[in-house]
Amino acid sequence: MLKHAPDIETLKLILDHVLGLMVIDVDGKVTYMNRQCADYIHVDLETSIGKPIEVVFPPTTMRDMLSRDEDMDSDFYFAEGRVSFSTRQKLRGRDGAVLGVIEYDLLQELDSLQNFVKKYTHILTDELAAHGESLKKLQRTRYSINNIIGSSSIMRELKQNIMRAATTNSTVLITGETGTGKELVAHSVHNLSNRTFGSFIKINAAALPTGLEESEFFGDEEGAFTGAAKQGKKGKFELADKGTLFIDEINQMPQGLQSKILRAIQEREVDRIGSKEPIPVDVRIIAATNEDISELITRGRFRDDLYYRLNVFPIDVPPLRAHKEDIPELVMNKIVQLNLEFQKTIMAVDDKVFAWMEKYDWPGNVRELYNLVENAMHYADGDTLRYENFDMRTTAKIPADLSALKGDDNPIETVKRDAERRFITEALALHGGSKTRTAKYLNIARPLLYQKMKRLNIT
Repeated sequence: MLKHAPDIETLKLILDHVLGLMVIDVDGKVTYMNRQCADYIHVDLETSIGKPIEVVFPPTTMRDMLSRDEDMDSDFYFAEGRVSFSTRQKLRGRDGAVLGVIEYDLLQELDSLQNFVKKYTHILTDELAAHGESLKKLQRTRYSINNIIGSSSIMRELKQNIMRAATTNSTVLITGETGTGKELVAHSVHNLSNRTFGSFIKINAAALPTGLEESEFFGDEEGAFTGAAKQGKKGKFELADKGTLFIDEINQMPQGLQSKILRAIQEREVDRIGSKEPIPVDVRIIAATNEDISELITRGRFRDDLYYRLNVFPIDVPPLRAHKEDIPELVMNKIVQLNLEFQKTIMAVDDKVFAWMEKYDWPGNVRELYNLVENAMHYADGDTLRYENFDMRTTAKIPADLSALKGDDNPIETVKRDAERRFITEALALHGGSKTRTAKYLNIARPLLYQKMKRLNIT
């Protein structure tokens, strides 16, 4: 609280020095304007009071503020060869009722505006430079758990396991067939963890440069060997410090390197080639394999102690044949992406396509499904992806004759289809028939809801 409240003359002096200050009431009429504003917009101060704001200053949008939801906004004015940048704000009484709008200028001269832009640009440049490394780290992860598509119980369980793994710093071993999305799971665990702002470094154990395997993981000092970098080089462990190191296809890890990887994980330190001093590292390891490592151990191809150290938090990614009910959602999700890329407007899929897809075993899993859809999209016209758009020559062995797929005497599939039909019908009734609200309630895309309704004969 002020000990000495300013007198009226002092307040008037203060208000007169505010750039472009004016006030309107709820009827849009001018109730106050300071001398500086009147002189700047070339109006008579005394005769302007009580007039509609549009008469006094036509370019203004003060009256619009009275009907808007927001209490404050800003805008540029270009009038009589001058430019100004103004701020408007609603005036409210103690009871919250709107009494009018106040507007004042932050800038009134072009030179001032140019100086402001220069200073702001300089500040942004400094901020970007200061946070540049953090931004780079954020760009190293391309996926999140939202990229894992599927509403089946088996996929919900997978997402729950990912979220559980993200709450710890334990080593994660992701198992699954080729094409199931193991790397996507690794990205998701990292992005949900407390290391999300740290680096996500990936290395494929099956694609290590011959003779440089150890250097890739642990780095090397200057002159450590012929061809070594002049300034030395950080290995993947150092690059992943305070973040996550994802070792893909770890089942292909050279045996001579396995003991050194185990030591780095256990001791939390690495030895560069040619260095005498160990370097401490804080790294979370996520590994992935498409082979059963326990079988590799029995064949002498993998160290059991490294396996036990990796398999602290196991996550198994299911093959597509185990959750075929997710195929329509996966297909529609891919179509939405490809519509943007190919500039197409595919909104539905022919029932024949899904009939075949439900019968196929998908040895290549989601990757194979996406590749087939992408290929078919090249030949699709109109708004529907049709069976004829798929290439019959693919390894998927798409049958030319669909007569065997027209009937479905599988009682399990019949029960599942009936249950899905009842659930969607009840959801539509609950939301008054609104497809948009129903799709949101079911947590699926609206095009997928239309596709399901068509397939299940829901009108």
